[in-house]
Amino acid sequence: MTSMMLTTLGLMSGTSLDGVDVALIETDGKRVQSFGPSSYRPYSDRERSLLRQALTEAVHLPQRDARPGILREAEQAVTVAHAEAVAAFVAQNRMTFEEIDIVGFHGQTVLHRPEKGLTVQIGDAAALAKAIHIPVMHDFRAADVAAGGQGAPFVPVYHRALAQSLERDGPIVVVNIGGVSNITYIDGNDMLIACDTGPGNALLDDFMFRTMRQAFDCEGRFAAQGIADDAWVARALELPFFSAPPPKSLDRNDFASLKLGEVQPADGAATLTAFTAAAIARIVPLLPKPPKSWIVAGGGARNLTMIRMLRERLEPATVQAAETVGWASDAIEAQAFGFLAARGLKGLPLSYPATTGVPIPMTGGVIARP
Repeated sequence: MTSMMLTTLGLMSGTSLDGVDVALIETDGKRVQSFGPSSYRPYSDRERSLLRQALTEAVHLPQRDARPGILREAEQAVTVAHAEAVAAFVAQNRMTFEEIDIVGFHGQTVLHRPEKGLTVQIGDAAALAKAIHIPVMHDFRAADVAAGGQGAPFVPVYHRALAQSLERDGPIVVVNIGGVSNITYIDGNDMLIACDTGPGNALLDDFMFRTMRQAFDCEGRFAAQGIADDAWVARALELPFFSAPPPKSLDRNDFASLKLGEVQPADGAATLTAFTAAAIARIVPLLPKPPKSWIVAGGGARNLTMIRMLRERLEPATVQAAETVGWASDAIEAQAFGFLAARGLKGLPLSYPATTGVPIPMTGGVIARP
């Protein structure tokens, strides 16, 4: 069974609570043979507010399988949304359910407290499998956390498979700039290191919303008009997090206490963009070897000012946006859970000591059959 290619469908609903990403790939759990189509099913306002309430109530969960009150309702809504997302995807692409071997279902994280040995993703995999008539692999993070790992990040093994298909001299780093920035350092088959590096778009997005009533700095055009305060960035980088070796992880709001003071909005945007770029560059001395190439995914890949600042700080290494090497930036996380489903089926590791801090490489995932 080791080299058999599977058609897997990955489903991902992230911390931004915007909706369900769906992506198809052909894989044997080690490499990706081909990328299929991807799609997206947004959450309705009602679903979103239900999930926000669930996040609030989940703080008091006594154990990971308890679903008191609103959490039961939220779990049903998440399950229905994912079933609808799969049905719409199959119809749009004129497929049949039988053509898909396995679905990787991440669910919606409502609580992640690895220090307490707790990670909770809601979504009823058994009900989903029955609705779509396809086996569903779920509960990817629990085994890692139970063994003492952080339970995140889980996408590095997929980043490695993507990087290997490029056939470049290593080391390669894939940097994902979402609310927080994280990296996967890949050097051949054996060396895989992953960690959060610091802020991604969260501080910048919050600043843009506060000062300009815009959700984000489109293409980095606003930051391009400002001047970054390098002294402020240097001071911010003195926080202990930045000198700690990987693996390490952050919450979206960990840097909320850093204040810019009175600045022109364009200068503030330039400073926060520079902070993200500088924090990413700060990881280089903590890696085994200086990377030769960097590939940028996530929302930050569309910020041209961010890419320019990264190029300046990371030279002589090359810096490219994921789309320019043929990767679908928006679909990578959903694709990753399709890939992890194939690995889980074959008993291959999903996480490693240098990605989540788990003591030994861990497989994971539980299968629900229709």
